[in-house]
Amino acid sequence: MTEKVTPYKNSELGKKEQVTQMFDTISENYDGLNRVISFGIDIKWRKKVVELVAETNPDAILDIATGTGDLAIALAETSASRIVGLDISAGMLEVGKYKVAQKKLSDTIEMLLGDSEALPFEDNVFDAATVAFGVRNFENLEKGLGEILRVLKPGGKLVILETSVPEKFPFKQGYYLYTKNLLPLIGKLFSKDRSAYSYLSESASVFPHGENFNNILRKIGFIEVINKPQTFGSATIYVATKKS
Repeated sequence: MTEKVTPYKNSELGKKEQVTQMFDTISENYDGLNRVISFGIDIKWRKKVVELVAETNPDAILDIATGTGDLAIALAETSASRIVGLDISAGMLEVGKYKVAQKKLSDTIEMLLGDSEALPFEDNVFDAATVAFGVRNFENLEKGLGEILRVLKPGGKLVILETSVPEKFPFKQGYYLYTKNLLPLIGKLFSKDRSAYSYLSESASVFPHGENFNNILRKIGFIEVINKPQTFGSATIYVATKKS
């Protein structure tokens, strides 16, 4: 069973409220810190997600936990005429809306405030759904994944990009050294909320990855589930399909 990790241990708020508060706080620094923390490799990972989604020639895509819209903007390179970026953090969305406008993509990309565990859409709406570094923030993982399954069209594809823990020496040891010591320090130096970056590393370390996460997707009802480790296993791309 996955350990419940929350960003603020003494808060009376639930995980969902805490995560929202945390991302609102760090929204202005989030993009720059992401590039520093991942050494820019996250851009390469997102490109692979876009390639996998593009294979389906989607018309409508839902990007859940869109944050500041990096993946939603990248998905504009696909055949989609409609992309919805949904996030629970108003602060992150404000940054995202500005970026979308700057890219002149407002006619294609809609940035929407919403809860991944109660998606404001009818059944069978989207050809594809994506989540980048967001599923570990779901308060109820199975409920959130079930909602994604519901709004996908039959045959629709889900592509998830999420951090994972390398399993081989010396990458596993290096990963723990970096995430437990260096990542929170970087957060402290560049952000006013060090707790946020401690949470991000802790949540990644306890989140199920690899075959364990594949099995959760299958339990929800997805088929053709595969996982693709990236950069020595420090991240993983999961691909799954809704039964036709």
